Amino acid sequence: MGASSSPKLSGMQKQVLSLYRGFLRAARSKSAEDRHKIESIVSGEFRRNSKQVDRKNFLYIEYLLRRGQKQLDQLKSPDTVGLSSLNVSVSETIDPKP
Repeated sequence: MGASSSPKLSGMQKQVLSLYRGFLRAARSKSAEDRHKIESIVSGEFRRNSKQVDRKNFLYIEYLLRRGQKQLDQLKSPDTVGLSSLNVSVSETIDPKP
């Protein structure tokens, strides 16, 4: 194996990519229609969060990773056929103004 020119990923970046791949793998076990919906929702959520969440907001990223892992565990269940999207604002969950 040769040296790679791409930058090294942090542990958190690896966790995010692993979670994303986990969702795509879990989607393969569902029907074609459900698989397409799941892939669309997952892709949209990850893309939206990559643009809206500050990369230095580690607490919120860790929260999203935990929430995503719980959703993935549910999706892996044979009884689960789909996935829904939940919009959560960063300012409402992390820095509430009194």
